Amino acid sequence: MWIMLAVLFPILSGGMLPIWKPRGRRGRQHYVLFVSCMTAVLSLTAISEMKGAEAVVLVHLGERLSVAFQVDGLGCVFGTMVSLLWPLACLYALEYMSREGGEDRFFSFYLAAFGVTLGVAFSANILTMYFFYELLTLVTLPLVMHGMDGKARYAGRVYLVYSMSGAALGFIAMVFLLQYGSGMFRLGGTLISEGTSLDTLLVAYVLGFFGFGVKAAVFPGHKWLLRASVAPTPVTALLHAVAVVKAGVFAVVRLTWYGFGPDILRGTWAQDLVLAAILFTIVFGSSKALQTKHLKRRLAWSTISNLSYVLLGVMTLSTAGLVAGMTHMVFHAVLKITLFFGVGAVHYKMHRDFVPDIEGCGPLMPVVFSTFTVTALGLMGVPPLAGFTSKWLLATSSVALGTPLGYLGGAALIASAILTALYLMQIVMLAFFPRQHRAISVRIPRQARRDPGVRMTIPLVVLALASVILGLMAQEVYLGISRLLFL
Repeated sequence: MWIMLAVLFPILSGGMLPIWKPRGRRGRQHYVLFVSCMTAVLSLTAISEMKGAEAVVLVHLGERLSVAFQVDGLGCVFGTMVSLLWPLACLYALEYMSREGGEDRFFSFYLAAFGVTLGVAFSANILTMYFFYELLTLVTLPLVMHGMDGKARYAGRVYLVYSMSGAALGFIAMVFLLQYGSGMFRLGGTLISEGTSLDTLLVAYVLGFFGFGVKAAVFPGHKWLLRASVAPTPVTALLHAVAVVKAGVFAVVRLTWYGFGPDILRGTWAQDLVLAAILFTIVFGSSKALQTKHLKRRLAWSTISNLSYVLLGVMTLSTAGLVAGMTHMVFHAVLKITLFFGVGAVHYKMHRDFVPDIEGCGPLMPVVFSTFTVTALGLMGVPPLAGFTSKWLLATSSVALGTPLGYLGGAALIASAILTALYLMQIVMLAFFPRQHRAISVRIPRQARRDPGVRMTIPLVVLALASVILGLMAQEVYLGISRLLFL
């Protein structure tokens, strides 16, 4: 019941919002905050109460087909991350969306996406995860298209085409898991290779990897993420940091470690192929971020690169690599959502969307650019902030493979870290140290020369502080994730 309440409560509450309209904007704000916070409480309660319990089957659809839920170690990591970050995103969105319009429709889908993401986190088998994974596409599509102008509609079409194409490939892998395994998630995999050749299973895995990898923005399935940047910042922050892209990474982990199993994949051509795609995506995403002048698109390219950091750890097929990947997934979520909130605040107050346009804006928005700087340093991997430890662990686990691709993985992480420093520090330096004697910011209207309201600044400050605390406690976080996954 705890799991079902956590999943269904925000979905039903979001569906009720356009029907039962709260009185005025204040009533809607209270409603949204109550639903998001209550969902977080229900989710965290489910995690604490149901951790390690047997799977709960809700509906039997056939011999190996069922809708079932379970809270295992991986679900704990993903579910906790989502539950803690979503209410802060809702608080930020309350102020940001006051100028966008269509707030009832927006928050209806925004809340529903919370429950659907938790459904992905708590799925006990491949069929249940696939159902919620596809439902996540449908409930986030209206958010991507919220503006309903030409760019938003085109972005929605691209998002839908990429997502459905990836889902078709993922469906093939799901069929193989149901045919040659139980379909239930178990660490180490449930696949039995008897009855078919190993190469056939590896082909099915590669198709599934690139299928679920679409949401994880693995090259060549990454372009939808750039188009989705036209959505309001509260949407892109969740798309790029918490919900959709992390659901893609989560699905790849389930497919690799809990479906096919690392023993079948280790040392095969399939592992080499996906590792090559991951390494290319890491360097390609970082280099494109440096070339891009649009603030949100620069961060989108950064997300493309960092998601493959996580997948690099996963595809080392070692326990150390998996824990390192999950650690970076958590750290990246906190860091990247803060960075998106920062550039969203600049757009909200000053209507500036390009890197050269923020020259001299740092002193005008001290809270926004201070929190942006702290989290930018963390994402760069400056010790002792969060990104340093996870990148170090990923590099060591990659090099430990002892293969040419393993060594290339370490080199790719170093190259990407250098590029990350360049494309993030360029923003910080321009904001605080304008190149001209007379800063460009003097042309900004006087009423816009300040930080946004508390509903946007509180999440920024809380998340920036959280990123520092996570960096100082990185070893404890790593050990905690390791215990959740393997004990």
